[in-house]
Amino acid sequence: MDNPQPEPHDLLGVGIGPFNLSLAALADQVSGLDALFCEAREEFRWHPGMLVDGARMQVPFLADLVSLVDPTNPWSFLNYLREQDRLFPFYFAERFQLPRREYDHYCRWAAERLVNCRFGAAVTALHWSAEQELFRAEVRGLGEVWARNVVLGVGTEPVHPEPFAALRGHPAVFHSAEYLGRRDSLAGARDITVLGSGQSGAEVFLDLLRTRGGDGTRLRWLTRARALAPMEYSKLGLEHFTPDYTRYFHGLPGEVRDHLVEAQWQLHKAASAETLAEIHDHLYERTIGRPLDADPVEIIPGTAVVEALAGPCGGFELGCRHTDSGTERVVRTDAVVLATGYRAVRPAVLDPIAELIDWDEQGRFRVDLDHRVAAGFGGGLYVQNAELHTHGVGTPDLGLGAHRAATILNAVTGRTVHRLPTRTAWTGFAPVTTGTPAAPLTLPRPQEGHRATAVTH
Repeated sequence: MDNPQPEPHDLLGVGIGPFNLSLAALADQVSGLDALFCEAREEFRWHPGMLVDGARMQVPFLADLVSLVDPTNPWSFLNYLREQDRLFPFYFAERFQLPRREYDHYCRWAAERLVNCRFGAAVTALHWSAEQELFRAEVRGLGEVWARNVVLGVGTEPVHPEPFAALRGHPAVFHSAEYLGRRDSLAGARDITVLGSGQSGAEVFLDLLRTRGGDGTRLRWLTRARALAPMEYSKLGLEHFTPDYTRYFHGLPGEVRDHLVEAQWQLHKAASAETLAEIHDHLYERTIGRPLDADPVEIIPGTAVVEALAGPCGGFELGCRHTDSGTERVVRTDAVVLATGYRAVRPAVLDPIAELIDWDEQGRFRVDLDHRVAAGFGGGLYVQNAELHTHGVGTPDLGLGAHRAATILNAVTGRTVHRLPTRTAWTGFAPVTTGTPAAPLTLPRPQEGHRATAVTH
């Protein structure tokens, strides 16, 4: 007699990073919801290569797994502090931003206790049964798992720039995602180059200044960005990380959205002003009593690495081009840390149903406001942190994680599990359409040889 098919789960989460962990924590409190979250790794890990001493989060502690949706939830950071007997120490620390190591420990605390999370359970393939209108997942260690809805939270992967393709796998060239585990391998290097101007690049460069600054090692920081500008952190500027802006962004044409993501790099790719200040303070103090040009440190913005080769006598030769002047030169270095960011990838688990998914012209998911992927099947396939092109710069931001998880839960259950605010920003991002339409402007044509001037209001 055949074994009967097990009862399908209402929700299957593929991957357990902070965003699916947020969904698991909120789902844990929903009565009658059967949810299961599977992760290939044996335990929760959050950017272990960047948990350097002194590194802090770029978001306030309220951007935890649940608080911005449900501050009474037992999986909140404040309840974690209570369980750790750290409420008074945290109170006296008076820091809104957490150490990275503490955020990682908080997430592991939740992941180890949530009964709907399974580690060491890799989802290897996802199928769609049109007959039963269910997803069928192949899960290592669990066999077949059936579900009505699936949420992909597989995260992003490190970006290795094309000029470094020939050096991929070289022990002295690695991504910042591996930094802490590979830092000791830099002990013999007398010239180290950090590539990338974001928070990871700044933190790696600062850590190298602290740990290698006194041994004569030349430290170099290269970046394509024309300036080491700080992350936008003004109060009104941060309103780009609200559901209001997400809704506005989602309604724009695709080509406009793509342009905005690139143009808004200072909202989501820059380093914090505090980290940049620490770098400057460290450089200032180490050069007391000696000229600046005697310090073996180079900070070179506006410079792209166009070629990277192994040197004939060891080390590497980086072909560099200065963006503004077009000047080219070769930089010789012993090691390179690539702080070159992360990108969303199409997970292989989707291969069996790839033809049923509606991809855009660039092979990316088409995602609706509920974070559901457009597809030719009845079940709900949702994504987390794979919709930068449709939902904007707040996509990878932890501050929107709980709101997105609650939005998905409301969609999956078909009811208001969590009441979400209708307005979250003072800024009105869309043009006001009420009232009498303005007459079109008629501008004089500029005379030949003269430049047109902008009209400002």
